[in-house]
Amino acid sequence: MIGLAALVARGEVRPADLLDAALERMGQVNPALNAVVHDYSEIARRRLDQLPSGPLSGVPFLLKDMGAEAVDFPASHGSCLLANTAFKMNSAVYDRLAASGVNVFGRTAAPEGGVGAATEAVVYGGPTRNPWNLSHSPGGSSGGAAAAVASGIVPAAHGSDGGGSVRIPAANCGLFGVKPTRAMVPDGPYAGEGWAGMAIEGFLTRSVRDTALLLDIVAGADLGAPYVAPEMPCTFMEAIDRSPGSLKIAICDTTLTGAPIHDDCKAAVESTAALLADMGHEVIPERPRADTDAMMQAWTKVVACGTALWVRTALAKKGRDLQQGDIEGVARGAVAYARTISGTDYLEAVETIHAYGRQMAAFFEGIDVLLTPTLAEPPPKIGRFAHTTEDYVAYRTGPEGIFAHSPFTAAFNATGQPAVSVPLFWNDKGLPIGVHLAGRFGEDTRLLSLCAELERARPWFHRVPAVSGVDVEKT
Repeated sequence: MIGLAALVARGEVRPADLLDAALERMGQVNPALNAVVHDYSEIARRRLDQLPSGPLSGVPFLLKDMGAEAVDFPASHGSCLLANTAFKMNSAVYDRLAASGVNVFGRTAAPEGGVGAATEAVVYGGPTRNPWNLSHSPGGSSGGAAAAVASGIVPAAHGSDGGGSVRIPAANCGLFGVKPTRAMVPDGPYAGEGWAGMAIEGFLTRSVRDTALLLDIVAGADLGAPYVAPEMPCTFMEAIDRSPGSLKIAICDTTLTGAPIHDDCKAAVESTAALLADMGHEVIPERPRADTDAMMQAWTKVVACGTALWVRTALAKKGRDLQQGDIEGVARGAVAYARTISGTDYLEAVETIHAYGRQMAAFFEGIDVLLTPTLAEPPPKIGRFAHTTEDYVAYRTGPEGIFAHSPFTAAFNATGQPAVSVPLFWNDKGLPIGVHLAGRFGEDTRLLSLCAELERARPWFHRVPAVSGVDVEKT
Protein backbone atom coordinates (compact mmCIF):
# COMPACT_ATOMS: atom_id res chain seq x y z
CA MET A 1 0.00 0.00 0.00
CA ILE A 2 2.97 2.31 0.48
CA GLY A 3 3.81 1.75 -3.18
CA LEU A 4 0.28 2.70 -4.23
CA ALA A 5 0.39 5.84 -2.09
CA ALA A 6 3.66 6.82 -3.76
CA LEU A 7 2.04 6.49 -7.20
CA VAL A 8 -0.73 8.82 -6.10
CA ALA A 9 1.72 11.30 -4.59
CA ARG A 10 3.71 11.42 -7.85
CA GLY A 11 0.56 11.92 -9.89
CA GLU A 12 1.04 8.67 -11.81
CA VAL A 13 -2.40 7.36 -10.80
CA ARG A 14 -5.49 8.97 -9.34
CA PRO A 15 -7.28 7.76 -6.19
CA ALA A 16 -10.26 7.10 -8.46
CA ASP A 17 -8.14 4.71 -10.52
CA LEU A 18 -7.14 2.77 -7.40
CA LEU A 19 -10.72 2.58 -6.20
CA ASP A 20 -11.86 1.36 -9.61
CA ALA A 21 -9.15 -1.32 -9.61
CA ALA A 22 -10.10 -2.51 -6.11
CA LEU A 23 -13.79 -2.67 -7.03
CA GLU A 24 -13.02 -4.50 -10.26
CA ARG A 25 -10.95 -7.05 -8.36
CA MET A 26 -13.69 -7.37 -5.73
CA GLY A 27 -16.18 -8.08 -8.49
CA GLN A 28 -13.94 -10.82 -9.86
CA VAL A 29 -13.20 -12.72 -6.65
CA ASN A 30 -15.71 -11.76 -3.96
CA PRO A 31 -18.54 -13.96 -5.31
CA ALA A 32 -16.29 -16.97 -4.68
CA LEU A 33 -14.80 -15.73 -1.39
CA ASN A 34 -17.57 -13.81 0.40
CA ALA A 35 -14.89 -11.64 1.98
CA VAL A 36 -16.31 -8.11 1.61
CA VAL A 37 -19.78 -8.14 3.13
CA HIS A 38 -20.65 -4.43 3.31
CA ASP A 39 -20.11 -2.48 0.09
CA TYR A 40 -19.61 1.22 0.85
CA SER A 41 -18.09 2.06 -2.51
CA GLU A 42 -20.50 4.94 -3.13
CA ILE A 43 -19.29 6.62 0.05
CA ALA A 44 -15.69 6.04 -1.04
CA ARG A 45 -16.42 7.54 -4.45
CA ARG A 46 -18.00 10.65 -2.95
CA ARG A 47 -14.89 11.14 -0.78
CA LEU A 48 -12.37 11.01 -3.62
CA ASP A 49 -11.96 14.79 -3.69
CA GLN A 50 -11.96 15.13 0.10
CA LEU A 51 -9.27 12.67 1.16
CA PRO A 52 -6.64 14.08 3.55
CA SER A 53 -3.14 14.39 2.14
CA GLY A 54 -1.67 11.85 4.55
CA PRO A 55 0.92 9.12 3.99
CA LEU A 56 -1.68 6.76 2.48
CA SER A 57 -3.82 9.26 0.62
CA GLY A 58 -6.01 7.60 -1.98
CA VAL A 59 -5.23 3.97 -1.07
CA PRO A 60 -8.36 1.77 -0.96
CA PHE A 61 -8.91 0.17 2.44
CA LEU A 62 -11.26 -2.22 4.20
CA LEU A 63 -12.42 -2.33 7.81
CA LYS A 64 -13.31 -5.53 9.62
CA ASP A 65 -17.02 -5.90 10.35
CA MET A 66 -16.38 -5.37 14.05
CA GLY A 67 -14.28 -2.74 15.76
CA ALA A 68 -13.03 0.44 14.08
CA GLU A 69 -16.45 1.95 14.69
CA ALA A 70 -17.26 4.74 12.24
CA VAL A 71 -20.36 6.88 11.72
CA ASP A 72 -20.35 6.37 7.97
CA PHE A 73 -19.74 2.63 8.07
CA PRO A 74 -22.33 0.55 9.98
CA ALA A 75 -21.30 -2.96 10.98
CA SER A 76 -23.00 -6.29 11.66
CA HIS A 77 -20.37 -7.85 13.96
CA GLY A 78 -21.03 -11.22 12.32
CA SER A 79 -24.47 -11.41 13.92
CA CYS A 80 -28.08 -11.20 12.77
CA LEU A 81 -28.87 -9.58 16.11
CA LEU A 82 -26.44 -6.73 15.39
CA ALA A 83 -26.99 -6.48 11.62
CA ASN A 84 -26.27 -3.00 10.23
CA THR A 85 -25.53 -1.40 13.59
CA ALA A 86 -25.00 2.35 13.22
CA PHE A 87 -22.56 4.35 15.33
CA LYS A 88 -22.99 7.81 16.82
CA MET A 89 -19.29 8.63 16.89
CA ASN A 90 -16.04 7.43 15.36
CA SER A 91 -13.53 5.27 17.17
CA ALA A 92 -10.06 6.69 17.74
CA VAL A 93 -8.45 4.03 15.56
CA TYR A 94 -10.76 4.84 12.65
CA ASP A 95 -10.12 8.58 12.96
CA ARG A 96 -6.37 7.98 12.83
CA LEU A 97 -6.69 5.71 9.81
CA ALA A 98 -8.94 8.21 8.05
CA ALA A 99 -6.47 11.02 8.71
CA SER A 100 -3.82 9.01 6.84
CA GLY A 101 -5.89 9.39 3.67
CA VAL A 102 -7.02 5.79 3.17
CA ASN A 103 -10.26 5.45 1.26
CA VAL A 104 -12.54 2.98 3.07
CA PHE A 105 -14.98 1.27 0.73
CA GLY A 106 -16.29 -1.69 2.71
CA ARG A 107 -16.25 -4.01 5.69
CA THR A 108 -15.04 -7.62 5.78
CA ALA A 109 -16.62 -10.77 7.19
CA ALA A 110 -16.12 -11.99 10.75
CA PRO A 111 -17.65 -14.84 12.79
CA GLU A 112 -20.36 -13.91 15.26
CA GLY A 113 -18.88 -12.07 18.23
CA GLY A 114 -15.34 -12.73 16.99
CA VAL A 115 -14.97 -16.00 18.92
CA GLY A 116 -14.31 -18.40 16.02
CA ALA A 117 -11.23 -19.63 14.19
CA ALA A 118 -13.30 -19.71 10.99
CA THR A 119 -15.54 -17.11 9.35
CA GLU A 120 -18.90 -18.65 8.46
CA ALA A 121 -21.49 -16.28 9.93
CA VAL A 122 -25.13 -16.83 8.97
CA VAL A 123 -25.70 -13.09 8.62
CA TYR A 124 -23.49 -13.04 5.51
CA GLY A 125 -25.36 -15.85 3.77
CA GLY A 126 -22.54 -18.38 3.68
CA PRO A 127 -18.95 -19.09 4.62
CA THR A 128 -15.95 -16.96 3.75
CA ARG A 129 -13.43 -19.01 1.79
CA ASN A 130 -9.67 -19.19 1.55
CA PRO A 131 -8.18 -17.86 -1.74
CA TRP A 132 -5.54 -20.61 -1.67
CA ASN A 133 -8.19 -23.33 -1.71
CA LEU A 134 -11.91 -22.57 -1.66
CA SER A 135 -12.71 -25.71 0.33
CA HIS A 136 -10.66 -24.35 3.24
CA SER A 137 -11.36 -21.54 5.67
CA PRO A 138 -9.30 -18.35 5.80
CA GLY A 139 -9.64 -18.58 9.57
CA GLY A 140 -11.10 -16.08 11.98
CA SER A 141 -12.08 -13.86 13.29
CA SER A 142 -10.51 -11.49 10.73
CA GLY A 143 -11.15 -14.05 8.01
CA GLY A 144 -12.77 -11.69 5.51
CA ALA A 145 -9.90 -9.23 5.86
CA ALA A 146 -7.34 -11.98 5.19
CA ALA A 147 -9.23 -13.30 2.18
CA ALA A 148 -9.54 -9.79 0.75
CA VAL A 149 -5.82 -9.05 1.10
CA ALA A 150 -4.60 -12.45 -0.07
CA SER A 151 -6.85 -12.29 -3.16
CA GLY A 152 -5.61 -8.84 -4.15
CA ILE A 153 -8.69 -6.72 -3.48
CA VAL A 154 -6.57 -4.52 -1.21
CA PRO A 155 -2.90 -4.68 -0.16
CA ALA A 156 -3.75 -4.31 3.55
CA ALA A 157 -6.81 -4.37 5.79
CA HIS A 158 -7.88 -3.71 9.34
CA GLY A 159 -8.41 -6.61 11.74
CA SER A 160 -8.66 -7.26 15.45
CA ASP A 161 -7.22 -9.94 17.70
CA GLY A 162 -8.58 -11.24 20.99
CA GLY A 163 -7.24 -14.80 20.84
CA GLY A 164 -5.40 -14.93 17.53
CA SER A 165 -8.00 -13.30 15.30
CA VAL A 166 -5.40 -11.50 13.14
CA ARG A 167 -2.63 -14.09 13.32
CA ILE A 168 -4.80 -17.16 12.61
CA PRO A 169 -6.16 -15.83 9.28
CA ALA A 170 -2.72 -14.44 8.40
CA ALA A 171 -1.30 -17.94 8.80
CA ASN A 172 -4.09 -19.52 6.77
CA CYS A 173 -3.81 -16.99 3.94
CA GLY A 174 -0.05 -16.47 3.60
CA LEU A 175 0.01 -12.96 5.06
CA PHE A 176 1.85 -10.97 7.69
CA GLY A 177 -0.33 -10.38 10.74
CA VAL A 178 0.47 -8.46 13.90
CA LYS A 179 -0.98 -8.34 17.41
CA PRO A 180 0.71 -5.40 19.13
CA THR A 181 1.47 -5.02 22.82
CA ARG A 182 -1.64 -4.42 24.93
CA ALA A 183 -2.84 -0.79 24.63
CA MET A 184 -0.44 0.00 21.77
CA VAL A 185 -3.47 0.70 19.57
CA PRO A 186 -6.45 2.67 20.98
CA ASP A 187 -9.70 0.87 21.79
CA GLY A 188 -11.87 3.86 22.67
CA PRO A 189 -14.30 5.32 23.08
CA TYR A 190 -16.44 2.20 22.65
CA ALA A 191 -14.33 -0.05 24.89
CA GLY A 192 -11.89 0.39 27.72
CA GLU A 193 -10.51 -3.13 27.66
CA GLY A 194 -12.03 -5.67 25.30
CA TRP A 195 -12.16 -9.14 26.86
CA ALA A 196 -10.35 -8.06 30.04
CA GLY A 197 -7.62 -6.36 28.02
CA MET A 198 -6.93 -9.33 25.74
CA ALA A 199 -8.45 -7.88 22.55
CA ILE A 200 -6.61 -5.33 20.42
CA GLU A 201 -6.86 -3.89 16.92
CA GLY A 202 -4.31 -4.93 14.28
CA PHE A 203 -3.68 -5.36 10.57
CA LEU A 204 -3.19 -7.96 7.86
CA THR A 205 -0.76 -7.05 5.10
CA ARG A 206 1.44 -8.55 2.40
CA SER A 207 4.58 -6.84 3.70
CA VAL A 208 6.20 -5.92 7.00
CA ARG A 209 6.68 -2.38 5.67
CA ASP A 210 2.95 -1.77 5.26
CA THR A 211 2.25 -3.03 8.77
CA ALA A 212 4.99 -0.77 10.18
CA LEU A 213 3.46 2.33 8.63
CA LEU A 214 -0.06 1.41 9.76
CA LEU A 215 1.17 0.94 13.32
CA ASP A 216 2.92 4.32 13.23
CA ILE A 217 -0.36 5.87 12.07
CA VAL A 218 -2.57 4.43 14.81
CA ALA A 219 -0.29 3.76 17.80
CA GLY A 220 -0.73 5.66 21.04
CA ALA A 221 -3.29 5.97 23.80
CA ASP A 222 -6.59 7.69 23.10
CA LEU A 223 -8.31 10.11 25.45
CA GLY A 224 -9.05 8.51 28.81
CA ALA A 225 -7.49 5.14 27.98
CA PRO A 226 -7.22 2.94 31.11
CA TYR A 227 -3.83 1.59 30.05
CA VAL A 228 -0.87 2.97 28.11
CA ALA A 229 1.67 0.84 26.27
CA PRO A 230 5.40 1.45 26.86
CA GLU A 231 6.99 4.12 24.69
CA MET A 232 8.82 2.71 21.68
CA PRO A 233 12.53 3.56 21.16
CA CYS A 234 11.88 4.48 17.52
CA THR A 235 9.09 4.51 14.98
CA PHE A 236 8.03 1.24 13.40
CA MET A 237 9.19 2.46 10.01
CA GLU A 238 12.61 3.19 11.49
CA ALA A 239 12.61 -0.23 13.18
CA ILE A 240 12.30 -2.22 9.96
CA ASP A 241 15.55 -0.69 8.68
CA ARG A 242 17.39 -1.48 11.92
CA SER A 243 19.04 -4.73 12.89
CA PRO A 244 17.36 -6.44 15.85
CA GLY A 245 20.80 -7.49 17.03
CA SER A 246 21.82 -11.03 17.84
CA LEU A 247 18.82 -12.59 19.57
CA LYS A 248 18.31 -15.62 21.77
CA ILE A 249 15.32 -17.41 20.28
CA ALA A 250 13.54 -20.35 21.90
CA ILE A 251 11.98 -22.85 19.51
CA CYS A 252 8.97 -24.91 20.54
CA ASP A 253 7.88 -27.62 18.08
CA THR A 254 5.04 -28.95 20.25
CA THR A 255 2.07 -27.13 21.70
CA LEU A 256 2.75 -24.99 24.76
CA THR A 257 1.54 -27.93 26.84
CA GLY A 258 3.86 -30.41 25.10
CA ALA A 259 1.33 -32.10 22.80
CA PRO A 260 2.43 -33.03 19.26
CA ILE A 261 1.51 -30.88 16.26
CA HIS A 262 0.94 -31.59 12.57
CA ASP A 263 4.08 -32.50 10.63
CA ASP A 264 3.62 -29.52 8.27
CA CYS A 265 3.59 -27.11 11.19
CA LYS A 266 6.61 -28.76 12.77
CA ALA A 267 8.45 -28.53 9.44
CA ALA A 268 7.62 -24.81 9.22
CA VAL A 269 9.14 -24.20 12.65
CA GLU A 270 12.25 -26.25 11.93
CA SER A 271 12.80 -24.50 8.61
CA THR A 272 12.47 -21.08 10.23
CA ALA A 273 14.75 -22.05 13.10
CA ALA A 274 17.44 -23.08 10.62
CA LEU A 275 17.04 -19.78 8.78
CA LEU A 276 17.34 -17.80 12.02
CA ALA A 277 20.46 -19.71 12.98
CA ASP A 278 21.98 -19.00 9.55
CA MET A 279 21.21 -15.32 10.13
CA GLY A 280 23.34 -15.38 13.28
CA HIS A 281 20.74 -15.75 16.02
CA GLU A 282 21.10 -18.22 18.89
CA VAL A 283 18.30 -20.77 18.57
CA ILE A 284 17.61 -23.14 21.47
CA PRO A 285 14.85 -25.73 22.05
CA GLU A 286 12.81 -24.59 25.03
CA ARG A 287 9.14 -24.60 25.99
CA PRO A 288 7.49 -22.21 28.46
CA ARG A 289 6.33 -23.87 31.67
CA ALA A 290 3.49 -21.43 32.24
CA ASP A 291 0.08 -23.00 33.01
CA THR A 292 -1.46 -22.67 29.55
CA ASP A 293 -4.38 -25.01 30.28
CA ALA A 294 -5.50 -22.88 33.22
CA MET A 295 -5.13 -19.73 31.13
CA MET A 296 -7.33 -21.14 28.36
CA GLN A 297 -10.03 -22.16 30.81
CA ALA A 298 -9.98 -18.62 32.18
CA TRP A 299 -9.94 -17.11 28.67
CA THR A 300 -13.04 -19.18 27.84
CA LYS A 301 -14.89 -17.77 30.87
CA VAL A 302 -13.96 -14.17 30.10
CA VAL A 303 -15.06 -14.43 26.48
CA ALA A 304 -18.34 -16.11 27.46
CA CYS A 305 -19.10 -13.17 29.74
CA GLY A 306 -18.13 -10.75 26.97
CA THR A 307 -20.53 -12.52 24.61
CA ALA A 308 -23.34 -12.41 27.16
CA LEU A 309 -22.74 -8.69 27.61
CA TRP A 310 -23.05 -7.74 23.94
CA VAL A 311 -26.13 -9.93 23.53
CA ARG A 312 -27.80 -8.38 26.58
CA THR A 313 -26.88 -4.85 25.46
CA ALA A 314 -28.26 -5.45 21.96
CA LEU A 315 -31.53 -6.84 23.29
CA ALA A 316 -31.91 -3.93 25.71
CA LYS A 317 -31.57 -1.47 22.83
CA LYS A 318 -34.21 -3.40 20.87
CA GLY A 319 -36.47 -3.61 23.92
CA ARG A 320 -37.21 -7.31 23.59
CA ASP A 321 -36.12 -10.81 24.57
CA LEU A 322 -33.95 -13.13 22.51
CA GLN A 323 -35.73 -14.61 19.49
CA GLN A 324 -35.08 -17.60 17.28
CA GLY A 325 -32.48 -16.71 14.67
CA ASP A 326 -31.02 -13.76 16.59
CA ILE A 327 -27.74 -15.51 17.38
CA GLU A 328 -26.00 -18.74 16.37
CA GLY A 329 -25.35 -21.86 18.43
CA VAL A 330 -21.94 -20.97 19.83
CA ALA A 331 -23.20 -17.59 21.06
CA ARG A 332 -26.25 -19.25 22.64
CA GLY A 333 -23.93 -21.68 24.39
CA ALA A 334 -21.66 -18.88 25.55
CA VAL A 335 -24.60 -16.95 27.00
CA ALA A 336 -25.79 -20.08 28.83
CA TYR A 337 -22.28 -20.77 30.14
CA ALA A 338 -21.91 -17.17 31.31
CA ARG A 339 -24.99 -17.63 33.54
CA THR A 340 -23.00 -20.22 35.52
CA ILE A 341 -20.11 -17.81 36.15
CA SER A 342 -20.39 -15.64 39.25
CA GLY A 343 -18.73 -12.28 39.73
CA THR A 344 -16.06 -13.90 41.90
CA ASP A 345 -15.57 -16.59 39.24
CA TYR A 346 -15.00 -13.90 36.64
CA LEU A 347 -12.48 -12.04 38.80
CA GLU A 348 -10.71 -15.31 39.54
CA ALA A 349 -10.44 -15.92 35.78
CA VAL A 350 -8.93 -12.49 35.27
CA GLU A 351 -6.43 -13.16 38.07
CA THR A 352 -5.51 -16.48 36.43
CA ILE A 353 -4.82 -14.64 33.18
CA HIS A 354 -2.69 -12.06 34.99
CA ALA A 355 -0.77 -14.82 36.76
CA TYR A 356 -0.12 -16.43 33.40
CA GLY A 357 1.34 -13.14 32.16
CA ARG A 358 3.78 -13.12 35.06
CA GLN A 359 4.75 -16.75 34.45
CA MET A 360 5.42 -16.04 30.78
CA ALA A 361 7.32 -12.84 31.59
CA ALA A 362 9.65 -14.90 33.78
CA PHE A 363 10.26 -17.26 30.86
CA PHE A 364 11.13 -14.32 28.60
CA GLU A 365 13.76 -13.09 31.05
CA GLY A 366 16.01 -15.76 29.57
CA ILE A 367 15.10 -15.34 25.91
CA ASP A 368 14.26 -12.57 23.46
CA VAL A 369 11.74 -14.30 21.17
CA LEU A 370 9.66 -17.48 21.22
CA LEU A 371 9.24 -19.29 17.88
CA THR A 372 6.30 -21.68 17.35
CA PRO A 373 3.97 -22.39 14.47
CA THR A 374 0.97 -20.08 14.42
CA LEU A 375 -1.37 -23.09 14.35
CA ALA A 376 -1.04 -26.77 15.24
CA GLU A 377 -2.61 -27.81 11.92
CA PRO A 378 -2.90 -26.58 8.32
CA PRO A 379 -5.89 -24.38 7.34
CA PRO A 380 -9.13 -26.17 8.31
CA LYS A 381 -11.84 -27.26 5.92
CA ILE A 382 -15.00 -25.20 5.63
CA GLY A 383 -17.51 -26.33 8.26
CA ARG A 384 -15.11 -27.64 10.86
CA PHE A 385 -15.55 -24.62 13.13
CA ALA A 386 -19.08 -23.61 12.14
CA HIS A 387 -21.05 -21.97 14.95
CA THR A 388 -23.85 -24.54 14.94
CA THR A 389 -22.99 -26.28 18.22
CA GLU A 390 -24.29 -24.90 21.51
CA ASP A 391 -21.52 -26.62 23.49
CA TYR A 392 -19.44 -23.46 23.72
CA VAL A 393 -16.88 -24.90 26.15
CA ALA A 394 -16.17 -27.94 23.97
CA TYR A 395 -16.06 -25.69 20.90
CA ARG A 396 -13.23 -23.77 22.51
CA THR A 397 -11.38 -26.31 24.68
CA GLY A 398 -12.52 -29.79 23.62
CA PRO A 399 -10.19 -32.31 21.90
CA GLU A 400 -11.45 -31.20 18.46
CA GLY A 401 -11.96 -27.58 19.47
CA ILE A 402 -10.30 -24.33 18.59
CA PHE A 403 -7.67 -24.56 21.31
CA ALA A 404 -6.41 -27.86 19.87
CA HIS A 405 -6.21 -26.22 16.43
CA SER A 406 -4.78 -22.91 17.71
CA PRO A 407 -2.89 -23.59 20.95
CA PHE A 408 -0.37 -20.74 20.66
CA THR A 409 -1.99 -17.43 19.78
CA ALA A 410 -4.29 -16.77 22.75
CA ALA A 411 -1.34 -17.07 25.11
CA PHE A 412 -0.09 -13.67 24.03
CA ASN A 413 -3.48 -12.02 24.21
CA ALA A 414 -3.45 -13.13 27.84
CA THR A 415 0.06 -11.81 28.49
CA GLY A 416 -0.36 -8.67 26.35
CA GLN A 417 2.93 -9.34 24.56
CA PRO A 418 3.50 -8.48 20.88
CA ALA A 419 3.19 -11.43 18.53
CA VAL A 420 3.13 -11.92 14.77
CA SER A 421 2.41 -14.58 12.17
CA VAL A 422 4.95 -14.63 9.36
CA PRO A 423 4.33 -16.42 6.00
CA LEU A 424 7.55 -18.40 5.55
CA PHE A 425 6.30 -21.87 4.63
CA TRP A 426 3.83 -23.60 2.28
CA ASN A 427 3.03 -27.32 2.46
CA ASP A 428 3.03 -29.77 -0.43
CA LYS A 429 -0.66 -29.07 -1.06
CA GLY A 430 0.11 -25.39 -1.67
CA LEU A 431 -1.45 -24.19 1.59
CA PRO A 432 0.29 -21.54 3.71
CA ILE A 433 1.65 -22.56 7.11
CA GLY A 434 2.40 -19.55 9.30
CA VAL A 435 5.15 -19.30 11.88
CA HIS A 436 4.59 -17.38 15.09
CA LEU A 437 7.05 -15.07 16.81
CA ALA A 438 6.37 -13.51 20.21
CA GLY A 439 8.53 -10.90 21.89
CA ARG A 440 8.81 -9.36 25.31
CA PHE A 441 6.08 -6.99 26.48
CA GLY A 442 6.62 -3.59 24.88
CA GLU A 443 9.34 -4.74 22.47
CA ASP A 444 7.20 -4.33 19.37
CA THR A 445 9.79 -2.45 17.34
CA ARG A 446 12.42 -5.10 18.02
CA LEU A 447 10.00 -7.80 16.89
CA LEU A 448 9.22 -5.87 13.70
CA SER A 449 12.97 -5.49 13.07
CA LEU A 450 13.34 -9.27 13.22
CA CYS A 451 10.35 -9.78 10.91
CA ALA A 452 11.79 -7.37 8.35
CA GLU A 453 15.09 -9.24 8.54
CA LEU A 454 13.26 -12.52 7.88
CA GLU A 455 11.36 -10.98 4.98
CA ARG A 456 14.62 -9.89 3.36
CA ALA A 457 16.16 -13.33 3.89
CA ARG A 458 13.14 -15.28 2.60
CA PRO A 459 10.80 -12.97 0.64
CA TRP A 460 7.16 -14.01 0.32
CA PHE A 461 5.59 -11.11 -1.60
CA HIS A 462 5.66 -13.10 -4.84
CA ARG A 463 3.60 -15.92 -3.28
CA VAL A 464 0.03 -15.28 -4.41
CA PRO A 465 -2.98 -17.58 -4.89
CA ALA A 466 -5.32 -17.92 -7.82
CA VAL A 467 -9.04 -17.46 -7.27
CA SER A 468 -11.61 -18.67 -9.80
CA GLY A 469 -8.83 -18.99 -12.36
CA VAL A 470 -7.79 -15.33 -12.05
CA ASP A 471 -4.24 -14.66 -10.90
CA VAL A 472 -3.85 -12.18 -8.08
CA GLU A 473 -2.19 -9.02 -9.31
CA LYS A 474 1.08 -8.21 -7.58
CA THR A 475 -0.05 -4.83 -6.31
